[in-house]
Amino acid sequence: MTIRYLVVGASGTVGSGIARSLVDSGARVRATTSRRQAAAFRDGIEWVHANLATGEGVASAFDGVDRAFILVPPGYADQHAIASPLVAEAARRKLDKVVLMTAMGANAAETPFLRVERELAASGVAYNIVRPNWFMQNFQTFWVQGINEQGKILLPVGQARASFIDARDIAAVAVRLLTTHDQDGKDFDLTGPQALDHDAVARILSEVSGRKIEYREIEPATLRQGFLAGGVPADYAEFLLVILDYLRQGYAERTTDAVKRLTGRDPISFEQYARENRAAWKVAKAA
Repeated sequence: MTIRYLVVGASGTVGSGIARSLVDSGARVRATTSRRQAAAFRDGIEWVHANLATGEGVASAFDGVDRAFILVPPGYADQHAIASPLVAEAARRKLDKVVLMTAMGANAAETPFLRVERELAASGVAYNIVRPNWFMQNFQTFWVQGINEQGKILLPVGQARASFIDARDIAAVAVRLLTTHDQDGKDFDLTGPQALDHDAVARILSEVSGRKIEYREIEPATLRQGFLAGGVPADYAEFLLVILDYLRQGYAERTTDAVKRLTGRDPISFEQYARENRAAWKVAKAA
């Protein structure tokens, strides 16, 4: 029997890698998109519309699904409100397996993510939880404007270090867990191989891009203003500032061996990530 997988957020940094890997292995994959469109097959993936904020299309997205990967896309400050209905639907359908992605540190305090983790653990569905640290890919997405326009990484995190992880490693772990049952019921904190401060990150990006890039600490209020000016919802801007403050306090420095234990290989280093994506920072963008 061919297993059908549902991937929530398959157009994102992690979900796209999961969907592609599953398709390449011959699996049947359905993916949700927030874009209103008729069901369509593209590159071996069945895309269906689901509005995670309103719940429209969520139930039908689970039709005929055996296993699911669930995450909360960026932009939502109340992750429980988004993910809880997905977990509930998976439980109602009695899926064979669910892998939930939250974030490293989500289980250290009463957070919306922790509430969802508890609901999944109590659902009766076989599951795993993965909690990745800060993505390396943030430097070519969320933080790229300051890098390309000013040659600066502009963040309020002091000299704190973080064990940044490549999204491809997160996807590889998720696929490993989705397609097997030997680790059921376990949760994993996912990190890269080493912790770096942002001065070290800036030096690596400078070396691979051939241009001077430096880290400059800014005040949280300055970043808040930038978020709001860029159209980030106010509640999500506050959420980002809170988790950046956790980074500043040193909570993102820890490393784990989970990627190697689950995939059999070392996690991707920041140097490798930077070399492979050097074009993202090669040329300063015109004003």
